[in-house]
Amino acid sequence: MGADLEPGTVIEAYRHGMFPMPMGRRNLAWFSPDPRGVLFPTQVHVSRSLRRSMRHFEIRIDTAFDEVVEGCADKRRPHGWIDKSIKTAYGRLHEMGWAHSVEVFVDDELAGGLYGIAIGGLFAAESKFHRVTDASKAAVVALCRIMSSTEGSLIDVQWATPHLESLGVVEIPRSRYLGMLDS
Repeated sequence: MGADLEPGTVIEAYRHGMFPMPMGRRNLAWFSPDPRGVLFPTQVHVSRSLRRSMRHFEIRIDTAFDEVVEGCADKRRPHGWIDKSIKTAYGRLHEMGWAHSVEVFVDDELAGGLYGIAIGGLFAAESKFHRVTDASKAAVVALCRIMSSTEGSLIDVQWATPHLESLGVVEIPRSRYLGMLDS
C-alpha cells in the first residue's frame, strides 16, 4: 500500500483487508491483524441494561459525521490515534459516500457514535466514542440492526476487546477474513 490517504488508496486497502493508522507524527502504517475482530450483525448481543438505556437514545445516520470523528479524536481519550490527516481523509471519503457515521443523541445533543467505511456488505468500523453511558454500544447495536437485513454482512472492528466481545465480537483468522472480503 502507498503511504498516502488518498481515497483510492484507502478504499483499495480496505478491499485487501488493511486499514491505516498514524504512527508518530509523520509515519503512516497499514495493519491487517491476525486474528481479526469481527461482528456478525445478526449475532449482536444486547444486554437488558443496554436495551433499557437505548430507550432514551435517538439514532441518526450521517447527520453529524464530522462531530463523531471529532468525538473519537478527543485528545483526552487514552490511545488516541486520530490526527488531522485521518480527519481530512475520512471527511473526503464521507463526501464521496464511502464513510458513514452512526450517531446517538440524547435531547438533541450528540451523546456518542461511531464511524467507518462501507464497502459492499462490509462495514469497517474505525472508531467510536461516548459522552453518555452506553451510547457507543447503542451505536454498534444500531449499525447491526441496519446491516442485519443484508446477506453476508460483516462488521470489522479490527481487534477484539473485552468491551466489544460483550457485544458479540469474535476473532477469526486473517485468512478467513480475507476470504470473506473476496466473496
